[in-house]
Amino acid sequence: MNSSLARILAPRSVAVIGASRTPHTIGYEIVAALVRNGFTGAVYPVNPNAHAIHSLPAYPDIGSVPEPVDLAVVVVPKQSVDEVVAGCAEKQVGGLVIISSGFREIGGEGVERERRLLEFVRAQGIRMVGPNCMGVLNGHPDVSMNATFAPHLPPFGRAAFVSQSGALGLSVLDYAREYGIGIGQFVSVGNKADVSSNDLLAAWEEDPDIGVILMYVENFGNPRRFLEIASRITRVKPIIVVKSGRSKAGAQAAKSHTGALAASDVAVDALLAQAGVLRAGTVEELFDLAMAFSGQPYPRSRRTAVLTNVGGPGILAADAMETYGMEVPELAPATIANLQQYFPEEASVRNPLDMIASATPSGYRAALSGLLADPGIDSAVAIFVPPLGVRQEDVTEAIARVAVEHPTKPVLAVLMGHEGLPQGRAALAEAKIPAYIFPEAAARALNAMCRVREWQERPRTPPESLGVDRTAAARIIAHALDAGQNRLNELEALELLGAYGIPIAPARLAVTPEAAAAAAEGLGFPVVLKVMAPEIVHKTDVGGVIVGLATATAVRAGAESLLAEVAKRAPTAAITGLLVQKQVTGGIETIVGSSRDPAFGPLIMFGLGGIFVEVLRDVVFRVAPIGRTDARDMIRTIRGAGMLDGVRGAAAANHTALENVLMRLSQLAFDFAEIQEIDLNPVLARPADSVAIDARVILSPRLEGRTRVSSPQ
Repeated sequence: MNSSLARILAPRSVAVIGASRTPHTIGYEIVAALVRNGFTGAVYPVNPNAHAIHSLPAYPDIGSVPEPVDLAVVVVPKQSVDEVVAGCAEKQVGGLVIISSGFREIGGEGVERERRLLEFVRAQGIRMVGPNCMGVLNGHPDVSMNATFAPHLPPFGRAAFVSQSGALGLSVLDYAREYGIGIGQFVSVGNKADVSSNDLLAAWEEDPDIGVILMYVENFGNPRRFLEIASRITRVKPIIVVKSGRSKAGAQAAKSHTGALAASDVAVDALLAQAGVLRAGTVEELFDLAMAFSGQPYPRSRRTAVLTNVGGPGILAADAMETYGMEVPELAPATIANLQQYFPEEASVRNPLDMIASATPSGYRAALSGLLADPGIDSAVAIFVPPLGVRQEDVTEAIARVAVEHPTKPVLAVLMGHEGLPQGRAALAEAKIPAYIFPEAAARALNAMCRVREWQERPRTPPESLGVDRTAAARIIAHALDAGQNRLNELEALELLGAYGIPIAPARLAVTPEAAAAAAEGLGFPVVLKVMAPEIVHKTDVGGVIVGLATATAVRAGAESLLAEVAKRAPTAAITGLLVQKQVTGGIETIVGSSRDPAFGPLIMFGLGGIFVEVLRDVVFRVAPIGRTDARDMIRTIRGAGMLDGVRGAAAANHTALENVLMRLSQLAFDFAEIQEIDLNPVLARPADSVAIDARVILSPRLEGRTRVSSPQ
């Protein structure tokens, strides 16, 4: 391992500072775990009051250890950590795992204590996991290190796991043992003062022994670095994340559509989707998905077959497949003819295939072989509900043998019995066949496997250079801020979009009905009149919009009527003028927007616009800046995407033009930290172009020192 974390993840020697001879203490358990699990390097207990611990010579301090030490596991009271770490630096220890608590997690003086510790280890060039963590584990036979207070190593495998919760980490390791999920490396990062989840991702990216990465995340310290690293990794190996805090809204929702829809958990979903990361809703789901990547090939398509010995679970499985976007197609006639010879007339030889309760292990073998031989089937789920007289081990052995004979098509199993029929599940785990208790979990896992394959096959597009007038945009924003405005008026907002090449409906400002009529003649008829007043967010609610004005006389009369109506319905509003805008028609109303998240930066939103955004909330987010592939995904993944392809004879929208709007708005939001929110609602998606009709831009004070990254494609 060439990573800077090698002396932590694969050390040749480990010192446990704070080792103890008292059972059930952490210092006792860590030394015991290292010895019990056969760590291949040297173990040095450090305790000034003991001559030997677990039959190993003990040393009074780290400086007394006669040999070089790669990793020191520190289990001492918080007041002693600084002194111990200073001794480690003098000894030239390369890595630290600080189990001790009492740092940032307690607030107050703990924050300063952690700051001093971090400052020291970085000055010394030492990498540190923790503080306030449960340790690290590497099950590779060449290392066999359990430097945690978990009693046993889980079975060795190709999964790496990083957890921000030590207590959850213990449960995870127990769960992995129970379900036979192979864990190669495990790290509890604790307060992640130095070594972060991103650092571990970078190390595991290059590790050929790691095939899937599992994460429990409470917060993203550097979301943009995560996006950069994870986007590379998911091209070759899956990442599955459980992120806590779904119910927390984060920052207070803003008044605009985009801000109200972009709560913090939406930002997490956007980040993970953009990086090709799978999100699990629970730890149980995390391991359900992890099992799917334990050794089975990816499905070549979403066409799957379901095999069962009981009709009900087969129907449930078919329903779940549809829910998760899988297909349960009809079998080829030749497949049906072949299978009919093995089963009685009462059996349903179709997809799902119900062999009925009398099915034997040989029946499972024949049926599964026939299904996998069908050219229209690319995966299979075998469901077993134990009847009297049939041993689960015999059925699972038959399933495993067939899977070996069809190595290019994944096989998943569902064992519906007491706690998932543990004997059968263990046999399948040994054969690297995922085994679930319920059909829905198998369907979810197959969908995850397909998503990973589709992500890895997705074409990568090079970054595009967007021609923009950043100087003009900066001038518009600076003028507003210098005037003490926290938002642009609508004309300024449209001009800002124009500076970034976003097509807009031409508009002019007028302060009197006569000026409005003259502006309309310059723009060409028909036109739309809109009231301009900072306090009025939804103009139609106060009678502040009139459409379809086709003559100068109509514009003049409409302006007088509009001003009177708004004065009556919003008497305190400060009207600054009238916007006269060329009326643009046709196409599908969409919404494009941006809202700045405190941690993630600007989030870009797309969905169906007009009033539909309030009713349907059919929107999707990504983290700016986005590339064309991201923009294309956004357009295709809303539920109403079919409307953009033309409905009942309507012409399809120009997707490329819509992608351009998304990319240009993304670049605008990313370039200017002063832009807090942007709403373009509607953007008319038409056969030839996409045109922004309405725009709202909310500003915040100027910010300095932003870090920019290139958008992964």
